[in-house]
Amino acid sequence: MVLVIDPQIAGISGDMLLCSLVDLGANENKIIEGIENSKKYFLNSSIKKISFQKVQKHGIQATELILKIHENTQKRKGSEIKKAIIDSLEILGFSEKAKIFVKSCIATLITAESKIHGVSEDSVHFHEASSIDTFVDIIGVAIALDDLNLFDENIVCLPICVGSGSLTFSHGTTSNPASAILEIFKNSNLKIQGNSTKDELTTPTGACILVSLTNNSVDYYPSIKIDSIGYGAGQKNFQNFSNVLKIIRGSTNHFEIDSVAILETNVDDISGEILGDLTEKIMEKGAKDISIFHGITKKGRPTNLISVICNDVQVNDIIETLVFETGTLGIRISNVNRFIVPRSNHTVKIKLDDYYFQVSYKKSFFKGTVSFKIEFDDLKQISKVIKKPIKETESLLRKRINYLENHDDKA
Repeated sequence: MVLVIDPQIAGISGDMLLCSLVDLGANENKIIEGIENSKKYFLNSSIKKISFQKVQKHGIQATELILKIHENTQKRKGSEIKKAIIDSLEILGFSEKAKIFVKSCIATLITAESKIHGVSEDSVHFHEASSIDTFVDIIGVAIALDDLNLFDENIVCLPICVGSGSLTFSHGTTSNPASAILEIFKNSNLKIQGNSTKDELTTPTGACILVSLTNNSVDYYPSIKIDSIGYGAGQKNFQNFSNVLKIIRGSTNHFEIDSVAILETNVDDISGEILGDLTEKIMEKGAKDISIFHGITKKGRPTNLISVICNDVQVNDIIETLVFETGTLGIRISNVNRFIVPRSNHTVKIKLDDYYFQVSYKKSFFKGTVSFKIEFDDLKQISKVIKKPIKETESLLRKRINYLENHDDKA
């Protein structure tokens, strides 16, 4: 199963994600009950009303959170909110994954504020995030995720809209997105994008919940069979679009999904030796793979098409290497979703010809079929030591690994 979070148009806030999960089927009574049971941790504040209702947002029916609170202060220390949230975990019966998620959310929020203002985490004060709606959002989302068993599913996120313009808050006026948003997303793989809306579309609470939930960014919807859809309404209304967060739950034949960059360039004036050296240097930069294809271009020229698969974080380094090593004047960049057959890495100790070797191999799983592949560097090294051809070495190792797998004996 996979959960797709779609904040491309309206961004994301804590209550929008909570409402979309309720719309997807999370038990709203369980959420309300859990929040009500946590009221003794509300830092002398109180909830006057909490409920969910259906609303129309620019032609889209969505679920909206109704939350009326009595807040006794406009400013609180982040450590106070953190303690209140963590203390509530003891009475709510969360799964271990939910507890880790909740702690990550509030820690991410506090760390971001600490870095922005240059103060210790114990000295961080929240203004806009001081009220108990931050508490409600984080705890409510955790209850909903647990209720839907979503912590065990593959969660991917499309680019996150942050809006544009400027916004005014306790520290004055700043450009949108605010520094807290940028800091939260800085070390994640998730992507943000602006639009012409002169408003904040993604909140710090929504951002910290999102990065604590997934680090898996995709540029397009994956190929899935849709099982259910949730629409979570934000509090604001906009003239040109529905202020609604979409989440989609579906099945993908148990493939993992991620997004990769593909870099391509044609070169027609370098030797095979340079191409061989380039392959090694590109892989050292962290590329997932590199392929070189022979072809014909304009005016019948023979050419080599270099194609590199990598993560976004390696793009700049690999582009520099391609330019410096080949002299190319242009590189095509595209981003694609990738489906990955589930796999796991293993290492075993094997004796061959009176020698002991550590052998690494990958196991893959698909529709009840399990297969494995031995790391070629290990094959090459072992083949050299036992003075046997690689094919014969591989056959010997496969027999031994099969035996160990079937007898559950890795010693």
